[in-house]
Amino acid sequence: MNSAPIKKCLFPAAGYGTRFLPATKATPKEMLPVLTKPLIQYGVEEAVEAGINTMAIVTGRGKRALEDHFDRSYELEHQIEGSSKELLMTDIRTIIRECTFSYTRQVEMKGLGHAILTGETLIGHEPFAVVLADDLCDNDGDGVLAQMIELYKKHKCSIVAIEEVPKEDTSKYGVIAGDEIEENVFQITDMVEKPDPKDAPSNLAIIGRYILTPDIFDIIRETKPGKGGEIQITDALLEQAKNGKVLAYKFQGQRFDCGSVDGFVEATNYFYKKSKA
Repeated sequence: MNSAPIKKCLFPAAGYGTRFLPATKATPKEMLPVLTKPLIQYGVEEAVEAGINTMAIVTGRGKRALEDHFDRSYELEHQIEGSSKELLMTDIRTIIRECTFSYTRQVEMKGLGHAILTGETLIGHEPFAVVLADDLCDNDGDGVLAQMIELYKKHKCSIVAIEEVPKEDTSKYGVIAGDEIEENVFQITDMVEKPDPKDAPSNLAIIGRYILTPDIFDIIRETKPGKGGEIQITDALLEQAKNGKVLAYKFQGQRFDCGSVDGFVEATNYFYKKSKA
């Protein structure tokens, strides 16, 4: 049992974002803005709110904009110094001041499991959080990661965030089966990557928030490519569940699938209305 606190958050950000072409031809999909803030900044802010200030980002070719965003821009800051525009930089300046960012590249796209394994050099041997910036979450209370870290403090095991989805949508997600051990908390007995609706073990779908214990790296190393020829994190987590305990947590809050155009537009409308409330 690993009792170390969660101090690092891994952001797999090497994907091509092909559903948003041509916008993502030269712009990382994680830098697409919902209102005036890029997707990845929402994820970093969620991690900061959960008490994490060490960010590890797995990037790829053409992703330099991510590094530039979380860095000082002296020319820009000089241009807006003393103007009303300076206030618009407050949040990102705070993040840059309070957080540490490290980067490594995923040379080949071999699935989420492989992306997480690529981040091992940045994480080391300690438990860590994973945020997929495509899944934008909003909460009136504690953010999703903060909720999951509280659960981790109690159970000290890997945890995935889940939500109920329409049965016909199970083919888009990793789907779990499990026993509810407390309200909204399930001990996983099975996980299937993108099952046909008729084969899905439930309608409880995994979304892009994870707490992982460091033994997951060795498990991923032994995991054979699965659906789509990719190394699936669901396969590694199922192996971990067989040898110990992996929990699924039905989180409080709202999630938008910003990896799809429909979800991205929905999130934009939601945050615009919220900004005017």
